[in-house]
Amino acid sequence: MSRLPIIAIIGRPNVGKSTLFNRLAGRRLAIVDDTPGVTRDRREAQARLGDLRFRLIDTAGLEEGPPDSLSARMRKQTDAAIEDADIVLFLVDARAGITPLDEVFADHLRPLDKPVLLLANKAEGRHGEFGAYEAFALGLGDPLPVSAAHGDGLAVLYEELRRLIEEGPLAERLAPEAKTRDGDESCADDETQGASFEVDPALGGLVEGDLDFAFADERAETIDGRALREEDHGDLPPARPLKLAIVGRPNVGKSTLVNRLVGEERMLTGPEAGLTRDAIAVEWEWRERPVQLFDTAGLRRRSRIEDRLEQLSVADTLNAIRFAEVVVLMIDATQGLHRQDLKIASHIAEEGRAAVIALNKWDLIKDRLKLKREIAEQIERQLPQLRGIEQVHVSALEGKGLDRLMAAVERAEQRWNARIQTSVFNRFLAATVDRHPPPAVQGRRTKIRFGAQIKTRPPTFALFANHPKAVDERWLR
Repeated sequence: MSRLPIIAIIGRPNVGKSTLFNRLAGRRLAIVDDTPGVTRDRREAQARLGDLRFRLIDTAGLEEGPPDSLSARMRKQTDAAIEDADIVLFLVDARAGITPLDEVFADHLRPLDKPVLLLANKAEGRHGEFGAYEAFALGLGDPLPVSAAHGDGLAVLYEELRRLIEEGPLAERLAPEAKTRDGDESCADDETQGASFEVDPALGGLVEGDLDFAFADERAETIDGRALREEDHGDLPPARPLKLAIVGRPNVGKSTLVNRLVGEERMLTGPEAGLTRDAIAVEWEWRERPVQLFDTAGLRRRSRIEDRLEQLSVADTLNAIRFAEVVVLMIDATQGLHRQDLKIASHIAEEGRAAVIALNKWDLIKDRLKLKREIAEQIERQLPQLRGIEQVHVSALEGKGLDRLMAAVERAEQRWNARIQTSVFNRFLAATVDRHPPPAVQGRRTKIRFGAQIKTRPPTFALFANHPKAVDERWLR
């Protein structure tokens, strides 16, 4: 089975790794900020540079620290990315010059039995040129001066990548798929568009001015390279992966659950709250069904969000909810149902996503029946639109209850795709109207004459009434 080459982007914090990742992926997927150390988990996306297609991995900034520190755990994630990669792009900051940390990690990369390309990022301008010359001292070959922010120097990067992918030992391990041209069907159907260009035959090669590095529509909301379009939520073939998002307040065990489900330490975990910042997609299979699993940043109350970086993380999480088909709302059972949990559940309902509640740390609960009843009553009273939502008791740390959770997810998805006969729905509607009549208008009764399902994903219904404006949102809930 053929595969695409895997390219990992590494470097110390704040050298522009995520900016280059976004540039090659063709969309603003990774959160970019001037604050060092924004990226913590490794993020993957399909990318393209000209006619070269590959899997791209963005990594946390390389830092040194004690074995149990956050820096050390982030370093393990980066080491795993280097291990998986066919080609490593080592970024240094040409404006800041070569630092002792750059030299330490250059020593780490030099013995690797895989190609390492040294990129001197932020090389635009005179100061950047001097920094690029400094990078020769790292002993990793000729540095390639680039500017991820402006798209400069990517033609030279293309030539180096093409040489590595199409020649030598790496070419023997890779498929012709990695070298498909823009006219090929496989490229035409690709959902992510990276940097593209045309070759001028008269000039015998690539010209920097020919490169088109414009991003796709920046207003289109995306998650890991996939634009959020209305047709994404229409009827789809069974082979399409189930899109499953794990959401909740900070430090309730979302990343631990993802790691347990996929069977590896894919996400960064620890006692610190707010470790996850990006909505990270992980490809996985459950009972031979492909699943696209999204780990997300914890959602706090809006009044407590002051930092711009956290605002970006929250926006990424909300995009993940919009993009998902099923959302697992994770609740810390030892703390019970908080007001913020209800707000998150309400947002899931407003977006029309299928939902399942996962009560984590269930092994620590003594009076389990009481807690289960309390949560069901709160949801019944405050979120009637989620009446009947399944609660699954899990222990992410111990790996207990995961099969029950995924079975509940599957049932929720089936209900989300369900079609209800018009006769059955109208019997239900008549009984509901008898119990809860809609508001009257100037003393005249509002009559709901008829209803029918008009779409699935989520199931959506049209009601026909004599006073449509009287049927407000509160009554519909």
